[in-house]
Amino acid sequence: MDPIQNPFSPGAGSPPPELVGRESLLNQGNILYARVKQKLAEKSIILTGLRGVGKTVLLNELERFAEKANYKTILFEAHEDKSLAEMLIPPLRQLLYQLDKLAGAGHKVRRGLAVLRSFINTIKFKAKAGDIEIRLDIEPEIGVADSGDLEADLTNLFIAVAEAAEEKNTAIAILIDEIQYFSSKELSALIIALHRMQQRLLPIVLVAAGLPILPGLAGEAKTYAERLFQFPQIGALSADDVEQALQEPVKRHFGAFEPEAINEIYRLTEGYPYFVQEWGYQVWNHAKQSPITLKDINDATPDVISRLDNNFFRVRFDRLSPSERRFLRAMAEVNKRSISTSKIAEILGLKIQQTGPVRSKLIKKGMIYSPEYGTVAFTVPLFGDFMRRIMPTLGQ
Repeated sequence: MDPIQNPFSPGAGSPPPELVGRESLLNQGNILYARVKQKLAEKSIILTGLRGVGKTVLLNELERFAEKANYKTILFEAHEDKSLAEMLIPPLRQLLYQLDKLAGAGHKVRRGLAVLRSFINTIKFKAKAGDIEIRLDIEPEIGVADSGDLEADLTNLFIAVAEAAEEKNTAIAILIDEIQYFSSKELSALIIALHRMQQRLLPIVLVAAGLPILPGLAGEAKTYAERLFQFPQIGALSADDVEQALQEPVKRHFGAFEPEAINEIYRLTEGYPYFVQEWGYQVWNHAKQSPITLKDINDATPDVISRLDNNFFRVRFDRLSPSERRFLRAMAEVNKRSISTSKIAEILGLKIQQTGPVRSKLIKKGMIYSPEYGTVAFTVPLFGDFMRRIMPTLGQ
């Protein structure tokens, strides 16, 4: 079949041709945006789930919904190399200048810029956006957002920015991917600032996404976080959703999958959206004609696994130290979704205390998480299968 017309789109955050099984969550976003615009309290949203479940796709879709609701949006991906303040300053500066251009009398936008200038002056680094130094042609507001206490300063900054948006009859959605990479202090400051927004019914909301450890991290940062956020869990698709995700795109090209072919893709992917797209993409390219058959799936599967091994899985494996690889290989040996740390220590021939440092490093790298006390699980679906392929024995 024509590869140029291939409807499937495997990729980091690439929108699928058919977004299925997420309707209730997207509706939650619309409710959040509408209620906050009407000065009604509503919990912000933090999506949680494993790699490959489509969190980034949903975050991009929720940004689009926010823009339709007349929100100003800020979207960025957190990572270990930059602080929360560094990542917020450039888009907040741009947003405030955009607000300054909107019609409507008032001084709140200029005050927001002055408070941002105070915040920048207090941060202990030289704030940059790429190679361009952040400049604000305005005097700082002395005594506001300049204490050096991130929790207090970020709250005061959010208040000033939210009041500027309110004056211009708009609202702000801050969308953050991979939010688990922020430190506990940064998460605490963000939670406190958003709590203040809700208390004062000010128009800033957070829509974020990250790994399943997030509810725990947020709770450790501030015990009231569970009352401040919705934490919808994004999981694998159902068999019916996988069928729709595969059939609808090829229908638009006057094609179809045979039922046995869909069942096999569902078995191989376990319903994880990224893998569904990867199999769909390769199977389309292998199939000679419609309908796509079980034989087409079997023919394409070695290529799919090779692509996943060399790209999706390998990029994560290459970041690991030898001891971290052995820990993950021991997890793969058990071949269960959730594995006790005592069992891993037993397989490695170590005392359970000796596995602690490696376990902590793997959690920090986002490779594993703890679904419950004393257990760990892969954050990347099907990674155990990859570990058994790339390290056939534990001794390698």
